[in-house]
Amino acid sequence: MSDKLFDHPWRTIRVERREHIVEVALNRPDARNALNGDLMEELTEAAGLLRLRTDVRAVILKGADGYFSAGADLNASQQRTSLSLIESRRAVMAGPDMCRAWSEIEAVTIAAIEGYCIGGGAALVIACDFRVMGEGAYLRLPEVPLGMNMSWRSIPKIAALVGPSRAKQFVMFGEAVDTATCLNWGFADEGVPKGEAVTAARRWADKVAALPPLPIRMTKEAVNAVTQATAQASIYMDRDQFLLATSSQDYREGLAAFREKRPGKFTGS
Repeated sequence: MSDKLFDHPWRTIRVERREHIVEVALNRPDARNALNGDLMEELTEAAGLLRLRTDVRAVILKGADGYFSAGADLNASQQRTSLSLIESRRAVMAGPDMCRAWSEIEAVTIAAIEGYCIGGGAALVIACDFRVMGEGAYLRLPEVPLGMNMSWRSIPKIAALVGPSRAKQFVMFGEAVDTATCLNWGFADEGVPKGEAVTAARRWADKVAALPPLPIRMTKEAVNAVTQATAQASIYMDRDQFLLATSSQDYREGLAAFREKRPGKFTGS
């Protein structure tokens, strides 16, 4: 009998299974796993296929050995300039839809992070239940220094994990937060030597898989309901804020400064 999750001819991800555990790997090495439309679509589709499977108890999400993801593909973002506003509004839901799909998987999700995990990649791992980071890995959100707001409906999850002050630091400054700091703040659940994040994530997955699956799912659902009760009310407009921010002169200046490797000169216009 065909199983779409495992028999699908995935182009930008790899999906493997070990008993009750599934591993999903980002697989765009030519673009450092940058999140373009194809990769986000496949990650969303895979999450949808995993969502209600009762034969899966844990899901590991991983990148490459030296990096998780370079973030949203800026080249793909530039293609929206030819779209109407309503088409752009639909297009920018790809990232939030992907993160929501991963947060809705009933099995426990564990992100294994090596190297850099930037922008949309950080939003994706924050949508998982647990994060294991190798030494030298880091999370970073470059959006605000580039003239954008942080959208992808991630801020409620960030604030729930690290509290309001650290959430503001993380989002506003766009600075790399390394493994030790992620552990101290509450972003990471375990730090391990470089190259051992996947091995550690498998230990977590084995621990989950050995427990009774029904109360595990109930606990996950209950904790998420408590910590995200007001999330939709607080971020339902973040894609419209993103469209507003990316129409500004500061956004154009932010991108130019990034490409020219210089400080930006922002005016609020």
